[in-house]
Amino acid sequence: MAEMTESAPIQAAWEAGETASKHKAYGFHMVRILKYALLAALGILMAFPFLWMVLSALKTKQELMDVSAFLPAAPQWTNFTQVLFDSPIPRYIANSLFVSVVTVAFQVFSGALLAYAVVFLRFRGRHALFAVIMACYYVPGVITFIPSYIILSKWGLIDTYTGLMVSELISIFGVFLLRQSFLQMPAELTEAAWLDKAGHWKTLWKVVFPMTRPTFVSLALILFISCYNNYMWPSLITDSPELSMVSQGLRRFFVEGGAYGTDWALVMAGSSLVVLPLLILFAALQKRFIAGLGADSGIKG
Repeated sequence: MAEMTESAPIQAAWEAGETASKHKAYGFHMVRILKYALLAALGILMAFPFLWMVLSALKTKQELMDVSAFLPAAPQWTNFTQVLFDSPIPRYIANSLFVSVVTVAFQVFSGALLAYAVVFLRFRGRHALFAVIMACYYVPGVITFIPSYIILSKWGLIDTYTGLMVSELISIFGVFLLRQSFLQMPAELTEAAWLDKAGHWKTLWKVVFPMTRPTFVSLALILFISCYNNYMWPSLITDSPELSMVSQGLRRFFVEGGAYGTDWALVMAGSSLVVLPLLILFAALQKRFIAGLGADSGIKG
């Protein structure tokens, strides 16, 4: 009887602890479910404009003007084929891809050189140099349009591919992002490379670049999206339809009295095709992009 009396409080405490653990686990699962539900709702909200655009591209002009019809009665796939084969949209996409790839390559290259210089090289005035570079970041881009246009005009680069790319060879944001990533690397790594008689060029691309690769990928993706979607500056320095980027090309062909006028079903089909390269690129580089935003320099321990 004495042993049963002594074990009763222990049994009660064990049962109370087990009940508390169940309640804690239940609360944890409920929080997790609510979190995923919130993320799913936000995901649907973010994806809805694109879904609506694709569905609108599959409608007739009459269905598109009927706000009560959310789904197309019969998908009009001919809208996409008409845009692909009977419009200059593919040319506009090719222009944007070409200009964006070349421009981003130069921006990443120049940004890596500048960031390497202000982080690893020891020279008088390097902090002042970086301060000047960052001061340029706060200058509104609109202010540079007129002087940039005058310079390109004197060089004979107006309305050319070269003018589109030369005017965007350096990205201040790229210099800043790469510098922040380079600062996470121990100085001993580059010093060891220099002791092994590796020059600055080899140190940058054989030591620094592999350890900060995710940041390079994230930067390239951000710059590519910005360049691909650029509208104002290309509209100012290019006038030939065959040089149009996607943003100005869509406006020129579909809105400004082009062959299809204001046939918004075709506008939506063209817009869907224009967005497709960005979706493919992001899907292919999603993991590296997230790793780069996490400022992971590849160093552990």
